[in-house]
Amino acid sequence: MKRYFITGLLIWIPLAITIWVLAWILGTLDSTMLLVPTPWRPEQLFGFRIPGLGVILTTLIILTSGVIGHNIIGQRLLRYWERMLSRIPVVKSIYNGVKQVSDTLFSSSGEAFRKALLVEYPRSGSWTIAFMTGQPGGDVANHLSDHISVYVPTTPNPTSGFFLMVARTNVIELDMTVDEALKYIVSMGVVPPPRKTKTPVAVIPALDN
Repeated sequence: MKRYFITGLLIWIPLAITIWVLAWILGTLDSTMLLVPTPWRPEQLFGFRIPGLGVILTTLIILTSGVIGHNIIGQRLLRYWERMLSRIPVVKSIYNGVKQVSDTLFSSSGEAFRKALLVEYPRSGSWTIAFMTGQPGGDVANHLSDHISVYVPTTPNPTSGFFLMVARTNVIELDMTVDEALKYIVSMGVVPPPRKTKTPVAVIPALDN
């Protein structure tokens, strides 16, 4: 009975958590109607709430914004909007900081979160998985010429972690996708990725400045 009960839990727990997360995301979008102006919300137009409409409208607004942002007129409007925001003292600092981070993370040519690494942390002889985020910049690069920037996530919540700058010679690049590494971290090592027949142990190559 104990074995059957545990087997049943292993079947239902992943499904239940998946449904719960999806329901929370959809419920949040429906309740807050992100990016949808208040006059356009169904409560104002029809007098009642339509489940799922918030997700559809938010997705359409994001896609439409992307289409507009890819043409010449949209790019000019975006530059005008950014120049206007840059004149507001507090908004300028917040917007520019968030924009730089989002541009780096979502850029197809960027280096952030494209490689899973093995680093010694928090002490020598103790290893953990990290993600490459780039290389030191500013005055830091003058002191750490042969280092890379990495993000060490915590478990089971990888959204919090530590930013480190480590020597390339002390970093091992893993033959593992970012998704596999995240799954490994979130599961606290319980769900390891499949072992490859040939596992290269390579040091991160030097990056061109």
